[in-house]
Amino acid sequence: MEGFVFKEIEIGGRKLSIETGRFAKQASGAVMVRYADTLLLATVVAAEKMIEGTDFIPLSVEYREKTAAAGKFPGGFIKREGRPNEKEVLSARLIDRPIRPLFPKGWRYETQVVATVFSFDGENDSDVLGAIGASTALMISDIPFDGPIAEVRIGRAGGQYVVNPLISQLEKSDMDLTVAGTEDSIVMVEGEAREISESEMIGALEFAHKYIKEIVALQKEFAALVGRTKRTVKVEEVNEALVADVKSLAYNRIRELNRMVVKKAERSDRTKAIKEDVLLALAEKYPEQAEKISEVLHDIEREDMRQMILKEGRRLDGRGYKDVRPIACEVGLLPRTHGSALFTRGETQSLTSVTLGTKLDEQTIDGLLPESSKRFMLHYNFPGYSVGEVARMSGPGRREIGHGNLAERALKNLVLGEKEFPYTVRIVSDILESNGSSSMATVCAGSLALMDAGVPIAKSVAGIAMGLIKEGGDVAVITDILGNEDHLGDMDFKVAGTRDGITAFQMDIKIRGISFEIMARALAQAKEGRYHILGIMEQTISEPRKELSPFAPRMTTMKIPIDMIGAVIGPGGKVIKNIVQQTGAEVNIEDDGSVVIAAVSSESSDKAREMIERLVESPEVGKVYKGTVKRLMDFGAFVEFLPGKEGLLHISQIDHKRVNKVEDVFKVGDEVEVKLMEKDDMGRYNLSRKVLIENPNPHPDESGEERDSQHRHSDHSRRGPRR
Repeated sequence: MEGFVFKEIEIGGRKLSIETGRFAKQASGAVMVRYADTLLLATVVAAEKMIEGTDFIPLSVEYREKTAAAGKFPGGFIKREGRPNEKEVLSARLIDRPIRPLFPKGWRYETQVVATVFSFDGENDSDVLGAIGASTALMISDIPFDGPIAEVRIGRAGGQYVVNPLISQLEKSDMDLTVAGTEDSIVMVEGEAREISESEMIGALEFAHKYIKEIVALQKEFAALVGRTKRTVKVEEVNEALVADVKSLAYNRIRELNRMVVKKAERSDRTKAIKEDVLLALAEKYPEQAEKISEVLHDIEREDMRQMILKEGRRLDGRGYKDVRPIACEVGLLPRTHGSALFTRGETQSLTSVTLGTKLDEQTIDGLLPESSKRFMLHYNFPGYSVGEVARMSGPGRREIGHGNLAERALKNLVLGEKEFPYTVRIVSDILESNGSSSMATVCAGSLALMDAGVPIAKSVAGIAMGLIKEGGDVAVITDILGNEDHLGDMDFKVAGTRDGITAFQMDIKIRGISFEIMARALAQAKEGRYHILGIMEQTISEPRKELSPFAPRMTTMKIPIDMIGAVIGPGGKVIKNIVQQTGAEVNIEDDGSVVIAAVSSESSDKAREMIERLVESPEVGKVYKGTVKRLMDFGAFVEFLPGKEGLLHISQIDHKRVNKVEDVFKVGDEVEVKLMEKDDMGRYNLSRKVLIENPNPHPDESGEERDSQHRHSDHSRRGPRR
């Protein structure tokens, strides 16, 4: 086949293969990546015409999972794939983040990467294949790309690191890290862990890099076989005169502003004023050069800030490298939520609430894997007003989904399992202000709100964002970065955890790579900052509240025999619906006979429990029951003393005194307290009310009425079948 190229290596005991020349041949670059029986097609296309007037790389990355890949139909009423789900959005971000910094400066051609899963074997996740495929497709295309990069997943079982663990292995792993890198260094990390140490984290990254280098080498060999010529990127000549004029007007003002301790809004206003003054002053001399002037101003600001940090040890707000901004914590602000917290760090603020729900509130997850449910959710919102902007109010964007997922991973493993804490938990973080690391503020606020809600988490969790400024051999690792330090720096390095270890981790870098030595330094510094924040949080609330909010549902658990599940549910759910309707409680029954009753009031919960207990209770001779009269006969009344269980209350057992007609004492629907006297050989139940009533004549005449009544009782007890 003309143009066909195929290469493969073994990674983690399974074959990883890449091929091109058979699929999607009209794309700028297309490869099919296969790992075991999971196959993903990655394509890349770049427009021929450059977009004018932009100052960013116009790159879009799409990741799609075809349910047919797993032999499934899409869920819901519309049986075709729709908008990307959360898993697809997060997977797209795992592709975008490591490749974006490797496009050349000045690349202004609209570029689209599409990764599509066409086969899924149920054990090998395709998200890391998307990054490998995207990198390879870029390498064999005509698009300039300073790659390749590769991506692997790292787990750990029995103390041993595992590359690309199977999905079933991940369930037993104490870490789940997705690591991307070049042949020289790590460029991106995303993941969660069960309180691992900093040294264990570095060990996982070093382990991952061994395999990344192998996959990078494979891509280089593959690209060399394809031999595609790259486009040339036009490098615009620098107008030295323009640069000099801008510097003469703005350098001192920018330098002075960088050393002023002012709030974000004021810094933004002052920066805007400098820009407007320079544009006005140079408008006549350099017509239609506003974009170039703005670029020079940005470069001056960037270089001066970086040199100030490296040479003077001073940051934009006057802090040292390791200083954390002032922190304020409050809990219990929102009176009708189940838990709430306000976490403020500098000019970043998260107002977070916790809602406790029942089994019915779990989220159903439908994708390539078998349908499952999710009982812990964290949703992150970033409205425009948090940064003083007008923004369209729509559904969550990719950034919001990504930040929420990171915070969720930081907290979820601290919440007890369903058996110990049978609640569905939803955390909502609304960012009210933002100037650096709102996702880590969400972790802190989420931890506080969980404790305020009485959710039994043993430890507080805090998060912190680290930054990096690197110029040659000069390196500064900075704690708790500002928005500008993130924008103008080289790294965004987020670490969340408890005092005992790391629970979530995310790193993105904008330079070619950093050494493991710098990473270890950043992790150690992050630990100091995390401990500082935890200390402040613990002064506000150090353990979960003993009682849940009065507005939260109370959970009662009980166990019923498996063979009685049908009796509690009833035909078409009739019985359980009746329990819910009468009590106002929610009732959920598992296949093993576990029953969870959720109700806001104890009265509602107790009533539902009592109704279920009565449904599954076995009649016990000698026990007293409260029953309901169902039928009246000449010789007595049939009483339902347990759901579905009726017994005969003979006329002679109604009272000590003579009863002439049953209708004189009872009507259908009356409640009556009875004692189960016997269950005869035919399984019929005989009841007595009389034995529960004090006898006004303790020595009755056994010769007359009493003997007659006993005779009648014996006679009628043999009539017809009774339940």
